[in-house]
Amino acid sequence: MTSDLLAAPPASRTTVRPRPRRRRPPVGTLLTYLSLLAASAVVLLPLAVVFLTSLKTSEEVNDGNALSLPGNWLNLDNYVTAFTDGNMLTAFGNTAFILFFSIGGTVLIGSMTAYAVDRFDFRAKKLVMALFLVATLVPGVTTQVATFQVINSFGLVDTRWAPILLYMGTDIVSVYIFLQFIRGIPRSLDEAARLDGANAFTIYRRIIFPLLKPAIATVVIIKGITTYNDFYIPFLYMHSEDLGTISTALFRFKGPFGAHWEAISAGAILVILPTLIIFLLLQRWIYNGFSQGATK
Repeated sequence: MTSDLLAAPPASRTTVRPRPRRRRPPVGTLLTYLSLLAASAVVLLPLAVVFLTSLKTSEEVNDGNALSLPGNWLNLDNYVTAFTDGNMLTAFGNTAFILFFSIGGTVLIGSMTAYAVDRFDFRAKKLVMALFLVATLVPGVTTQVATFQVINSFGLVDTRWAPILLYMGTDIVSVYIFLQFIRGIPRSLDEAARLDGANAFTIYRRIIFPLLKPAIATVVIIKGITTYNDFYIPFLYMHSEDLGTISTALFRFKGPFGAHWEAISAGAILVILPTLIIFLLLQRWIYNGFSQGATK
């Protein structure tokens, strides 16, 4: 009898647990989200205004406000006008030509310069680095007159080679980016290659340059965006209409008595689309290039 009582399981007791209280997010988290929402609004609101304006007629642009909705959401006349009257196809071709040679020249010149500065010892090495630093501190506006006279003396004004030469020869930031990456490459690789009979150019071509892929990606992104968005140099050095880039092509819709904002907005959307598509296709490489470039 006693053993049965001891073996019997104890009576189950139902315990009522209190419901956990929901913790309110801290003030710092709320401020973070509010700041992100405000930054998103600052970035997306102008794009929304440009998109809405591109679908409006000239009467709707003059009569309505910036955020008013277009009467016809399928109005593509402004895009046709921007593409034909603005010579957007020629502008895209000129921009692609300038981008190809500018980025290619910047990668070669910048990587070779950084390789020579880091791997070779010469008397004026510190002086060269100091001159690079001084060149970054000099405002570009102060040298525009002298630069224009030099380009004009070469007979390159009103040609596509003028902006290419300027984009390749004034990029000190790319040299510093390549220099930081090359400093992370061990010199033992150079010494082993020299023991096998390789010269300096072979070491650069076979060893150094293939290891600079993250730096090349970073430079291509930074240089490509800067060149694609630049307006001043193409406007100053290429006067002919058939030499216009995408930035100067939009300027043609501004007349002496006002601007055709609906056509300019449609052209701006056409300009944004290639960069948006490229970003969506190459965003993984873009993020990797920036992250690896920031850690060097």
